[in-house]
Amino acid sequence: MDKSWMHSDRRSKAYDVVVTLCLLEKYFPPSFFDIMVHLVVHLVREVRLCGPVYFRWMYPFERYMKVLKGYVQNCTRPEGCIAERYIAKEAVEFCTQHLSDVSTVGVPSSQKMGVSKPLSGCTVSVVDQDLLNQAHLYVLDNTEEVLPYIEQHMIHIKTAYPKFRKRTKWLQDKHNSTFIQWLRFKVQSELEEDNHGVSENLRWLAAGPNMAVPLYRSYLIKGIKFNIKAQDDVRTTQNSGVYLLAHTMQVASAKDKNPILSNMGFYGVIQEIWDLDYQKFTIPVFRSDWIDSSGLVVDELGFTLVDLSKIGHRNDLFC
Repeated sequence: MDKSWMHSDRRSKAYDVVVTLCLLEKYFPPSFFDIMVHLVVHLVREVRLCGPVYFRWMYPFERYMKVLKGYVQNCTRPEGCIAERYIAKEAVEFCTQHLSDVSTVGVPSSQKMGVSKPLSGCTVSVVDQDLLNQAHLYVLDNTEEVLPYIEQHMIHIKTAYPKFRKRTKWLQDKHNSTFIQWLRFKVQSELEEDNHGVSENLRWLAAGPNMAVPLYRSYLIKGIKFNIKAQDDVRTTQNSGVYLLAHTMQVASAKDKNPILSNMGFYGVIQEIWDLDYQKFTIPVFRSDWIDSSGLVVDELGFTLVDLSKIGHRNDLFC
């Protein structure tokens, strides 16, 4: 891809800034052109060399200086007042971390790490069975208690279909289409035995979720708020983008029968937030539109540009 237009475009923007300032000198007195106006000339080069401003700005530290100044009660000893109040605040927060049912000072409980709860827009819908199986399979594949059963199922497939034991992609597709049913019968047979060792969570996971799925517009997971794209379309802030680093198979084409396993990054946009109901507990999952690899471009500064119109990976919609 020819990126020469990017460099020329950046040079033209810097040139336009200089021309604009020269035109402003025709209408404004010299006192208008202080150092802040002159800094605009250097912004384009500064962003190119240093990256986005929010990675290196000083506003958070300047705001915190106001908090520290509020600690001063004795103007003849400002440093001592700040040090004493800061130590006291740190000691109180340290103690609250070791006490149960106590909120950290200055941190709202709804924003604490570990809290997961729906925020707005609940509608209950009976979803398509194929989509429900996709979401359920994602939960199973990412549950530690189920991992031994996944290994057993792969061994079972290789034994039942010895001709395909070296075709990784075929084995994975067969696992995805048969594992849910196989796990249900496997767990049921183990429950009939004495001292089976099947946990309560695994029992309800194997039974599968309810087909009536609550859908939410916003959800708080471990202190991070996620919105669906329809919710973000009417807002100025955006929280519907997701990134997933997965250890998965990479194929060169649809005819590639020998894919390789490696870490691969996926970019997507949340379309729906499901709360899968397993009777005894619920698990939130995101139905997302994942961007195809052809829609990802890394520019010369190392930033990833995502084309949201190029959707791919339609057989694995959940995260």
